[in-house]
Amino acid sequence: MRLSVSGLNSRYGPAHILFDVGLDVPECEVVALLGRNGAGKSTTLRSIVGLVASREGRIVFDGEDISRLPTHQIARRGLGYVPEDRRIFSELTVDENLVVGEQAPRPAAPTWTREKLFMLFPNLAEMRDRLGGRMSGGEQQMLTIARTLMGNPSLVLLDEPSEGLAPKIVEQMARAILAMKREGLSIVLSEQNLHFAKLIADRVYIIEKGRIRFGGTMAELEANPEIRDAYLAV
Repeated sequence: MRLSVSGLNSRYGPAHILFDVGLDVPECEVVALLGRNGAGKSTTLRSIVGLVASREGRIVFDGEDISRLPTHQIARRGLGYVPEDRRIFSELTVDENLVVGEQAPRPAAPTWTREKLFMLFPNLAEMRDRLGGRMSGGEQQMLTIARTLMGNPSLVLLDEPSEGLAPKIVEQMARAILAMKREGLSIVLSEQNLHFAKLIADRVYIIEKGRIRFGGTMAELEANPEIRDAYLAV
């Protein structure tokens, strides 16, 4: 198992946000964490990478308990994180943003180069010298993912990768994520877009009010429309 989370409880001040969250991510699979806005998806990802100070539970990554490690040490072990707000360097070019994220190859993880990433995201190849601040939202999202991959992680957490993107860009993003999986990357993504998740996910967890309400394959979710309607319908 590439990543295993059990009994995860997280708080922001006095507010208890996550309640005994558990999920498993096998190697080379795409796992979607689905839920409505405010359900606890982003807090789950932030807790896994140590960005929520008040958290309890067990997080095991590649056989090592990382529950108490600070974020920078978690990242050094090959767990990448792409935040929802696309924190690119707006005054740096595409090429320069990628250089910033570059790290040495890791055992048992795919190795990425700028040229390989330009094949994964052809849009970026056409704007290598463009400043990050002069890119569209979809292009910035691609750049954020590409910069994270330059660190050669074995697993990546993607927070709402399809949010606010045009349908054409969403399709490109889906193809890129499937290509990342074929390279040997494990992926966890938080999503509200069920259609997008159907395109890419091997298995699904549904979170509602900080609690996991469903866990299974996408086929199992499709066979339970009452669960989908109860926790995902607008």
